[in-house]
Amino acid sequence: MKTISAAVEDYIKAKPFLISALSQGIINLTSLSRQMKGEIEVTLNKQIRTGAIVMALKRLSSELEFRTTHKIVKILKGIGDITVRSSLVDYNYRVSDTLLQNQAVLLSKIHQNKADFYTSSRGVIECNIVVSSNLSETVEAHLHSEELISKQTDLSSISVKLPKENVAIPGIYYFVFQRLSWEGINIYEVISTSNEFTILVNDDQVDKAFSVIKNLKEL
Repeated sequence: MKTISAAVEDYIKAKPFLISALSQGIINLTSLSRQMKGEIEVTLNKQIRTGAIVMALKRLSSELEFRTTHKIVKILKGIGDITVRSSLVDYNYRVSDTLLQNQAVLLSKIHQNKADFYTSSRGVIECNIVVSSNLSETVEAHLHSEELISKQTDLSSISVKLPKENVAIPGIYYFVFQRLSWEGINIYEVISTSNEFTILVNDDQVDKAFSVIKNLKEL
């Protein structure tokens, strides 16, 4: 038979932002318990006292604080270099039989200048190419035969170097993106490798986004 604690944990796990609020102790447990009571009673098929839900939430809060923040914060304190680039353009192309070949030719033309920004990520149907704005004409000239789905200008990137241990700790990206979301920062695109991730944001939000990420090292 399912216990009150298990039912409460399932309820909380289904609401990620609620998990964060609980782990940081910024939510009124009695008010939350009253709100949850009806759904928990349906799940357990019996009447439950609000106090029992409060107790289950208190136990869960203590566990969540360790489970979701202790290891993550330890990793984030080890964040390495944070690199910011501005004046970027993001091209979104349809994947085709010739796209990879055309990209290879493009790379041979632009690889000489180390100051220029270039990155590419490919999915099943689409491929995104992000470059410094001064390379726009070169990209469009070499990929003119490809199907351009969209083009976004006035973007900035923030690249973050993570400790190698990050791959073994769940929740790192959620923790970072959650804080960016709380500050009203819209992430246009995410590009990642094993120990590094890059976010693209609008130019007018890059200062705030940089501040949020930099402050993670001081948690």
